[in-house]
Amino acid sequence: MYTPPAFRDDDKDSLIATIRAARLANLVTATADGPLATPLPLFLDETEGEHGVIHGHLARANPQWRVPAIGDGLAIFMGPDAYVTPAWYATKQETGKVVPTWNYAAVHAYGPVEFFEDADRLLAVVTRLTNLHEGVRAAPWAVSDAPPDFIQSQLRGIVGLRMPVTRLEGKRKMSQNRNAADRAGVVAGLAASERPSDRDVSALIPS
Repeated sequence: MYTPPAFRDDDKDSLIATIRAARLANLVTATADGPLATPLPLFLDETEGEHGVIHGHLARANPQWRVPAIGDGLAIFMGPDAYVTPAWYATKQETGKVVPTWNYAAVHAYGPVEFFEDADRLLAVVTRLTNLHEGVRAAPWAVSDAPPDFIQSQLRGIVGLRMPVTRLEGKRKMSQNRNAADRAGVVAGLAASERPSDRDVSALIPS
C-alpha cells in the first residue's frame, strides 16, 4: 500500500480498531494464474501470536482455497471513507489551486494462509463470528438455535481460514496535508452531509 509519511498509521490500537470496525474485508492471495480475491467477514484474535490471527470461512465451491498461494495472503480492511470537494477549501478562494480528493482509513494485514476442513474448528469459527455480529442485537440469534444436523450440513459447504498476521500496514488519509483552514472546511462540509460515513470521516480529521 502506498503510504506517504503524513498518512501512515503505526498506532496498533488504531489499526485494531479499524479491523474490528470493518464488517467486511477482502482476502487476496497470489497464485500462478494471477491474484484471487474474496469479500469475507473476518475477525482478529489478538491473543494469538505477535500481531494476532485472522479467522473466517469461505464457500467450499470457491476455488481460492484450492489454488496454492504464492507467498503471504493479504486481508484488506477498509474504514470510513468520503469524497472531498475542493469547494470546501479556504485555499479555493485564495488561489483556486485545488483539486478533489478522497479521505479514507485502511489496514492491510499480511500472513501465511491456512485453509482447513475440520468440523469442530469450523463450528468454533462460525460460532465466534456469529456471536460477534449478533451480540449487538436485542435478541441475538445463536448457532445453537438451529438444529444440530442442519448446522453440520451447512458446515460441509464451507472451508475455514486461519491467517497468523506477520505484518500490519495502516493508512489514515484525513486531510493531514492541508492547512488548518482547509481542514476546518472539510470538517464542516462532511459534518453537514446526509451520509453517515461522511460524518464519521469528519470526526477523524485532525484540527
